[in-house]
Amino acid sequence: MLTPERHRIILQLLQEKEVVKLHELVEATQCSESTIRRDLSQLEKEKKLKRVHGGAALLQQKREELSVFEKSTKNIHEKQLIGKYAASLIQDGDCIYLDAGTTTLQMIPYIEAENIVVVTNGIMHIEALLEKDIPTYLVGGFIKKKTNALIGRGAIHSLQQYSFDKCFIGVNGVHIDFGYTTPDPEEAYMKQTAIHLSRQAFVLADHSKLNESTFAKIAELREATMITNETDEELLAMYETKTTVEVVK
Repeated sequence: MLTPERHRIILQLLQEKEVVKLHELVEATQCSESTIRRDLSQLEKEKKLKRVHGGAALLQQKREELSVFEKSTKNIHEKQLIGKYAASLIQDGDCIYLDAGTTTLQMIPYIEAENIVVVTNGIMHIEALLEKDIPTYLVGGFIKKKTNALIGRGAIHSLQQYSFDKCFIGVNGVHIDFGYTTPDPEEAYMKQTAIHLSRQAFVLADHSKLNESTFAKIAELREATMITNETDEELLAMYETKTTVEVVK
């Protein structure tokens, strides 16, 4: 089978299924794994897909953003593992910033540190934080309905009144060249500001976020430690040249 025909089949399967395993591509094209791996590498360079562990996935649209409800149903177990590990990094007496997002939300039940203070722009976080009796400050600003995040000039001004021992940030994309990204420039600026106000910054990103880039840049990879459940050693080694990576299994 000629290369263009293999590429057409690969991309067609991706359009149908969004994520395709390597063995499925081998069966569909009747070609060897090594040939398909080369095809995936070439198509990734052409920005037509992204390689994931054991196969390939569609690239998301640069400004496409799921609602909080849609995000909350994706990769729940992975988010819980990442959230639990991130919560273990909080020490007694810390002042922390907890970014809006479904993965940072998963941290709250696992927070055991005492005498801490939380600042957040996540409306969904408030009830869980109050249930844990954690002193909490909510920044002011415009409520973004799709993500239940407070953003805008008021939120930035409010956030700039604090400084933090640690911040925990959610992202939509982590890319070796483009860094940490999110679809909305105003949310990106909130996250960027929190990173700059923090002594230590942590980005929470499950495996589906890696090799993705979206519209608005938050920060360079080196500006935060990445916490992920990705297990592909080759992919992790690439990111470890740019930043510290903590892998949760």
